[in-house]
Amino acid sequence: MPTAVPQSAAPRPGPTAPRPGRARRLLPHGWWGRLAPVVVLLTAVVHLPSFLRPLWNPDEGFLAVQARVLAEGGALYADVVDRKPPLLPWLHQGVLELLGDDLLWPAVRVLAVGAHTATALLLAAAARHHRGDRAGTAAGLLYPLLSVGLAPEDTQAAAFEVFMLPWTAAAYLLAVRGRWGAAGLATAAAALTKQTGGAVLLPVLWLLWRHSRDRRTDLGPPPGAPGAPAASGALWPGALRLGAGLLLPVAAAAWATGPRRFVFWTLTGSGSYLSPEGSWPLVLGRALGNAAIAGAAWAAPAAAVVAAVVVAARRRRAVDAPAAEAPAVGGAPLLWLASSAAAVTTGFQFFGHYYLQLLPPLVLAGACALDALPRWWRPALAWSAAAATAFLGWGLLAEPQGLRHSLAVAEQVRAHTGERDRILVWGMRPEQYWLAGRRPAGRHLTAGFLTNFSGGRGDARVGERYAVPGAWEDFREDMAEHPPALVVDDSRGAPYAPEHIPTVRRLLDEHYHRVAEADGAVLYARNTAPH
Repeated sequence: MPTAVPQSAAPRPGPTAPRPGRARRLLPHGWWGRLAPVVVLLTAVVHLPSFLRPLWNPDEGFLAVQARVLAEGGALYADVVDRKPPLLPWLHQGVLELLGDDLLWPAVRVLAVGAHTATALLLAAAARHHRGDRAGTAAGLLYPLLSVGLAPEDTQAAAFEVFMLPWTAAAYLLAVRGRWGAAGLATAAAALTKQTGGAVLLPVLWLLWRHSRDRRTDLGPPPGAPGAPAASGALWPGALRLGAGLLLPVAAAAWATGPRRFVFWTLTGSGSYLSPEGSWPLVLGRALGNAAIAGAAWAAPAAAVVAAVVVAARRRRAVDAPAAEAPAVGGAPLLWLASSAAAVTTGFQFFGHYYLQLLPPLVLAGACALDALPRWWRPALAWSAAAATAFLGWGLLAEPQGLRHSLAVAEQVRAHTGERDRILVWGMRPEQYWLAGRRPAGRHLTAGFLTNFSGGRGDARVGERYAVPGAWEDFREDMAEHPPALVVDDSRGAPYAPEHIPTVRRLLDEHYHRVAEADGAVLYARNTAPH
């Protein structure tokens, strides 16, 4: 009588083999041809609110103003500055030059939806490699559903994280397949979109080590088996390709913007901004609040990952556990999740959109876990779909914070200036330059660079002495070269108000007079014509 093979020891189908059960009924044949249209449609639907507002948060306004300055011949990190890498400002500049002001934001929002779609499909490919069709289907459906699981201003905006995520997913998938040079390029693109995108390098390095050891690849069949990537052999050839792919684009970006300025604005010039000194209650409150929102939206894959890890730990402790059985969630996705969590804490700001970096590794790990827990499939998708519906409704009804105020200020600015006039907005809402159609008089688009004020810090460590090194010298130079025709004091009682900042107070007292007020912001016109 033949001996039955225990279910836990049964061979798993390869990455391209059809899997039994629910996923096969969903996608009986032509897996990619059936999944991709569903992902595209689902992503477009949940991000529909993105197109219903002109701006969702100040970062979008910042990028729009940067694009205009760059399109008019300005230089990044010289004529306009930011603490972010150059890739996204360059993208906005290209869209602006190609389509013009009126189509900039619709086009960028379309590109953002495309970035979400690409991330979902790349995660589906990675999950399918690891566990087969059912896991790939779960990843492809989960990502768009979960991508709106935060406040609308964090998920509907075309923010840095949105354009960073497809590069991180591509870096991981290329590493899984042993494409080290391409994985390095994708990692570099992620880091050049936002510095924390470089966190994906940790799981990429781990996968490189696994490949070089000629062992069973993480969650997939052993090297040489059908559907598995070829082992890369020695460690150093792969490491050299990875390093070249990573360093060459970064070096090119540094050369294009000026090495010293590039290093300063992307790495070394933000010490005061990154320090949480004096603001721990505010920081912890925001961290816990956004974590609670994300936790409710992302509960299904998170619970599946925890359950799969617990089951794997119990099986390892069992005396009769098969030695070669791979865990449902392997080391690379969990390491990616851990490195992303570390990246979210960088700078101790904990804005909601920072949490988006957790989403790709969580979706990948959750999809693999759901494949091993088939009874969880329907409840997990139902919970995620219900949460996405709720967040979609929130987005359709929400009004971005501060938008009405900025529109009111922009209207008064236009009434008191000409189209060619430069202005100074002393505040934290750079979109006012964009909405008013006026060019900034200085390179610093918010008062935060000059005072260290941040929406994430409140009143802690604010003042001229906490400015970015050299910022006040640049400010005085800008005011002398391009005296603003109008100054908008949009501090509204904040700790960076002119009465607390001597340089700005002297500027207003000596050269400007009050002419109007707009929703609490005070407008000052220059006493004499700019020279």
